[in-house]
Amino acid sequence: MREALFIKKNKDRWLKNQHQPSGDPDEMAKDFTQLVEDLAYAKTFYPSGKVTRFINNEASKVYLTIYKNRKEESNRLVTFWKYDLPLTFYKHHGVMLFSLIVFLLFFAFGFFASSQDENFTRSVLSSGYVDMTKENIEKGNPFGVYESGNPILSWLRIMINNIKVSTIAFTSGIFCGVPTIYILVQNSVMVGVFDEMFASQGLGLDFWLVVFVHGTLEITAIIVAAAAGLVLGKSFLFPGTIKRIDAFKQGAKDGVKMIIGLMPVFALAAFFEGLITRLYNDLSVLTTLVVSLSVIFVIWYFVIYPIRLGRRMKVQLNEEEV
Repeated sequence: MREALFIKKNKDRWLKNQHQPSGDPDEMAKDFTQLVEDLAYAKTFYPSGKVTRFINNEASKVYLTIYKNRKEESNRLVTFWKYDLPLTFYKHHGVMLFSLIVFLLFFAFGFFASSQDENFTRSVLSSGYVDMTKENIEKGNPFGVYESGNPILSWLRIMINNIKVSTIAFTSGIFCGVPTIYILVQNSVMVGVFDEMFASQGLGLDFWLVVFVHGTLEITAIIVAAAAGLVLGKSFLFPGTIKRIDAFKQGAKDGVKMIIGLMPVFALAAFFEGLITRLYNDLSVLTTLVVSLSVIFVIWYFVIYPIRLGRRMKVQLNEEEV
């Protein structure tokens, strides 16, 4: 059968599966079986054809949907944290990497600009904050700012502010992602300037060991929240082979998953900033341990685990095809 005839014969069914997927598990399994049969045929007769790649992508989507809705997985919260969210991260790792690169570039810019002109530092952090920090450094307590205020109230205030910023970064992605990038750049420059202010006083290592007690989770969450906003904007600007509105809906769905997944991260980061960071003088072993565990968690849950899970899904899909 010629490729054009093969496509014409099955096109309507493929499009129906793509745009109107069945919610019934049995129907979904039937659709998947048919797609696997189509894929086996296409790989045999059109191994390098576009239709083969298209069917493979559609079969992968159906399989992941079936996998995520297995009957034995009764606890939806467990499913979300164990499968849904990591697979969403895996799907958008490219966007997350872009968000990280933007952060690092403007972090470096903020650090360099601050080292060249103190007025730039004051314009970003405010003169009052810079003077207070210098005074604390002279007193031998450079990070004294984290020891002020009620710990519980600080925790709640910081958590609410961070969630607000992340939500704005995500929702503003609807404007082609431009405001999202601006928010990310703004935060990146601020962290770079903040780092340079301590590094210039010989406290560069102390900055990472103290500020990143909470900063590891907080900055990671900001980067991922920006990525969620970019996913939203990208889905509208570049819908691919599907309708723009369907691509936008999928981008919004994935972005919401990413933001929801960040809520506990922001809560924990705020808890660390309000209650743990202030202990850096008295319990430096504890704060260093928190930094180390936070770094391990971020690398594992946002990078390694999604990759391993995504690859496992592909292997299982190939086994199903065989």
